[in-house]
Amino acid sequence: MWSSMPTLAGLAATLVFALATLPMLGKAVRSRDLTSYSTGNLVLANVGNAVYSIYVFHLPLGPIWFLHGYYLLSSGLMLFWSRRFARRNASIYPQPPAEWVGRPMRSAERAP
Repeated sequence: MWSSMPTLAGLAATLVFALATLPMLGKAVRSRDLTSYSTGNLVLANVGNAVYSIYVFHLPLGPIWFLHGYYLLSSGLMLFWSRRFARRNASIYPQPPAEWVGRPMRSAERAP
């Protein structure tokens, strides 16, 4: 079973997909700045992964189990970190005053 061409292709794809997300996870944990990630998107990704788990884990053991397990772990970590680090980053990245929101910046207000 493990030496068939589709299984080898699945193993290769699993490694490529996992390696592709490692820089994102590394940057997220190093910078602790996940403000560019939508909480709604992270929640939906985790809900989708949880529902998809019902299907995946009823398949025979194979590369899809490892890939899906990795997706479960990485999307769960991103959601956890986004909520955990959001409290810390609130003081680092203060929100602009309400009267500034939606108005164009004058040239004196722009960063150099």
